[in-house]
Amino acid sequence: MIIWKTQVFHVSLQHHFQCTMNKWFSSLISFIAITGLQAQHPIDRPKLVVSIVVDQLRGDYLQYFSSTFGEKGFKRLMQEGLFYHSVDFGFPNLSQASSTAAIYTGSYPYYNGIIGDTRFDFNTNGEISIVSDEHFMGNYTSNRVSPFALLSSTVGDELKIASQGQGKVYSIAPNAEEAILSGGKYANCAFWLDESNGKWATSTYYKDIPGYVDNYNASDAIGNYPEKQWDQSHAYYNGLPYATSLSTPFSYRFTKTDKDRYTKIKQTSLMNMEVTKLAGRFLENAGFTRNLSSDLLTLTYYAGNYTYNPNQDDYSYEIQDIYYRLDKEIENLLDLIDRKVGLKHTLILLTSTGYYDAVQKPSKKFKPAGEFHPNRCTSLLNMYLMAIYGQGNWVTGYFNQQLFLNKKLIEDKKVDGRELLRHAAEFTNQFSGVQEVTTSAEPHRGMNKNLSGDIFIELQPGWVIVNEKHSEKPQYTREKAIQPPLFIFGENIRKEQVFRPVKATEIAATLCYILRIRPPTACKDFPLQEIITN
Repeated sequence: MIIWKTQVFHVSLQHHFQCTMNKWFSSLISFIAITGLQAQHPIDRPKLVVSIVVDQLRGDYLQYFSSTFGEKGFKRLMQEGLFYHSVDFGFPNLSQASSTAAIYTGSYPYYNGIIGDTRFDFNTNGEISIVSDEHFMGNYTSNRVSPFALLSSTVGDELKIASQGQGKVYSIAPNAEEAILSGGKYANCAFWLDESNGKWATSTYYKDIPGYVDNYNASDAIGNYPEKQWDQSHAYYNGLPYATSLSTPFSYRFTKTDKDRYTKIKQTSLMNMEVTKLAGRFLENAGFTRNLSSDLLTLTYYAGNYTYNPNQDDYSYEIQDIYYRLDKEIENLLDLIDRKVGLKHTLILLTSTGYYDAVQKPSKKFKPAGEFHPNRCTSLLNMYLMAIYGQGNWVTGYFNQQLFLNKKLIEDKKVDGRELLRHAAEFTNQFSGVQEVTTSAEPHRGMNKNLSGDIFIELQPGWVIVNEKHSEKPQYTREKAIQPPLFIFGENIRKEQVFRPVKATEIAATLCYILRIRPPTACKDFPLQEIITN
């Protein structure tokens, strides 16, 4: 009996100890959960979001050229905001249009329909702008464009829907594709610089064309000046040690006698200055922050090479000067926002289009690995298919490393389309320089079933595309591996540097989370975790 009582006592003591520990752990877990929730203050919804995309912005160049930067431009974003060092776009053949669409729709071309700056026109067997639309006329331009090519909603569209049209959405960019795709289908208006007159243009698709833009075009737009000049800002740049030393600083004059004047200006810091100047008019006159809804202003800047100097290469003073002056524009923009709206009411996002167009000069010493001739490929493939399926123009054309098959002929001759596609792909894959082919039967994320070609050709790095049918410069194949940065800057944004790669398609989800609206219709990603746990 004594032994039995002792056992009972030990069992009772053990049970009491377990109950006490369980209660203690439960209390500890509850305390951690409660304090954790209390620490995660949701970001205040900003009255204005200024979303900036810089075409071809490189993270490594921001480091190389930082010695020329001031303290209130890029360095301010780096030191006072949330700084992601690398953004992954997740699909090939990036361009201004496809990257911009991916950022603002949170989706790939497979879903949003924007496969590039241009697309193949089956009526003319040529290329046209991805936003081309003959149903609408241009304002200050002959371009006929609209956002109807977008198959997904954008951040701006969702803001319009959520606010029942009260939130203002405007976009400003050098080119029509960037401006239109940044704003979306429901934007108040989108503006770009027309290459024929140097005025800020738009489409009759939009019904809200502010009078202050007309006033700006009449007096201050770059097209009102008989001459513009781009001069080197510093006598010497040392960000790229391989840059060719110039006996005299560069200087470019853009006069009205040059028919390509404004096309060239779009690749200089003059274009970035023009974007900031027009943005200032919107910040002053658009009435941002005056209603209960948030507003959105999207801007596009340029940070690529100046390709109109035949002697320029990647290691130029021009690219360093563009970055130096772009830093000044970011500083000026932040100052404008603070004076006109207030930085405490504004969230600023800045990122890149994720690619970089390298300048490749012909060289006798360093020759390409080989030449790929699209017209020869097209002709030989058509002859091969005729040998199997009979006479006919089986290959409609070649465009942007894609082959388009004649679907009408395939249907008329009652040919098995999948079998013909397989034969065509197998034949194309045998060409020298072809690394891999992808077909419309198994498309990658950068393709769209209604717009892309039937066969997508990936060439081996180092090969050059020589198109004899067009007066295009040879296209050198090079992987565009750069580090596109992402900055998020605002009143309640935690200062942090993040080195893990993040997806470009997470940006739209993040903006929508901050604005407290639903994400775009094709967006499958979640907001960035640093914002959720801010």
